[in-house]
Amino acid sequence: MEQIKDYITGKDIDNVGPEVSRQSCEKFLVETKGYKKNEILVDVPLTVRFKGDDYWSSIDLVVRVHEKAVMAITCVAGSIGSYEREILAGARLLQDDYQIPFAVSTDGKNAVIMDTFSGRTIGKNMSDIFSREKIKKMLPDLTFTPFDKTKKEREMIIYRSFNMEKINR
Repeated sequence: MEQIKDYITGKDIDNVGPEVSRQSCEKFLVETKGYKKNEILVDVPLTVRFKGDDYWSSIDLVVRVHEKAVMAITCVAGSIGSYEREILAGARLLQDDYQIPFAVSTDGKNAVIMDTFSGRTIGKNMSDIFSREKIKKMLPDLTFTPFDKTKKEREMIIYRSFNMEKINR
C-alpha cells in the first residue's frame, strides 16, 4: 500500500479512501485560510453509545482557535452531501461542554459549511470556509453552548448510522 506523509502531523499514513481530500483540505486550511498546523487536530476520537455499547470513531479534522474548537470537518472521497448529517452530529457530540459552531463536509475541492446549532447550510464552496482571521473576529460573538441532553441519544444514533465504515476500525 502506498504511504504518504500527513501534511499536519508529518506521520506516514496509508493513501486510501478520502486521504487525498483530507491532505488537500489540510493544506488549504494552512496555506489559504491561515490556520496554524497546531490549530488543526487530526483523527479526533469520538465515542458514541448505542443500545448500551460504545462505538469508537473519529472526526477527520477539528480546527481550534484560542483553545476553542470552532470547526469539525469530514473529508470524503465521494459525494459531500452524503456526509453532511454525519459531521453535523459529530460537531454536536464531540465536545462534552459545547457544540462546535461549524460543521464542514468536503472532498478537498468542494465543501458544504453548516451552522451546527441550526443545521443550516451557510456556505457551498471551499472559499466559504472561514479564514483564521475571520474566526478570530467572530470568536467573541460565537455561542459555545452544550447540546440538548434530551436529544443526545438520537444524535448518537444518527452519527453511528452515517459513520458505520469508520466505527471500531
